[in-house]
Amino acid sequence: MEERTIKSETEELASLGFKNLSAVYNNLTSEELVEKTLENNQGVLADCGALVCDTGEFTGRSPKDKFIVKDDKTKDTIWWGDINQPITKEVYNHLYKRIIKYFENKEIYSRDAYACASDKYRLNLKVLTEEPWQNLFAHNLFLRPTEKELENFTSDWTIIAASGFHANPEEDGTRQHNFTIISFTKKTILIGGSAYTGEIKKGVFTVMNYILPQERNVLSMHCSANIGEQNDTAIFFGLSGTGKTTLSADPTRKLIGDDEHGWDEKSATLNV
Repeated sequence: MEERTIKSETEELASLGFKNLSAVYNNLTSEELVEKTLENNQGVLADCGALVCDTGEFTGRSPKDKFIVKDDKTKDTIWWGDINQPITKEVYNHLYKRIIKYFENKEIYSRDAYACASDKYRLNLKVLTEEPWQNLFAHNLFLRPTEKELENFTSDWTIIAASGFHANPEEDGTRQHNFTIISFTKKTILIGGSAYTGEIKKGVFTVMNYILPQERNVLSMHCSANIGEQNDTAIFFGLSGTGKTTLSADPTRKLIGDDEHGWDEKSATLNV
């Protein structure tokens, strides 16, 4: 496998504070990420050829350990409570520095991707992961820039997923050793102590749920949607696990998406 340590990529990571990385793997293909995962004994191939990985301690999200930095940007624009839990910028800054230090002399997997199918609302992402299969998840989940777009790709948000980093709650200000922290001012999502890749997905989901209505005048919706031959769109709402995806997977209709959509001033459903 080619080690794609690209000078511009290394320079960008340096601007984020990373240094002394043992290797930078940038935008590897699915095949290369699967190969790397198997080499690291972090997964196996199923009979159908799919990669199977054990996420370890966490097999789902940990909502009680997800926080949003409360600062001048967010203090009056977020409905704080049991769902949107605040954390100080001091805690965020402290953990950011610790995670950057944690990555020294380690490999890092970097991916350029974006969320939102509409160019008008597109959000460019830089996804940095400790494990290759976490990066494969991001490759499969998010939209992929073309080779031409990658030549001048500039990220709007950075996601840093350090599955092996464990916080010390007494010193670091977290509830327990795992955490997801979103800073809308720094435009960064920090994920530590959990290898469950759904934290990456729902981190970006949360970011879009803030940006779309707050800054873009778009109604964000947790739903699935499909479209018929007459361009008639059906939207399926419901809590997680209530059947949105199942209902939207109609063989006679085209699937638009099954998780998050936006409704703009043209009443168009956007696959986010």
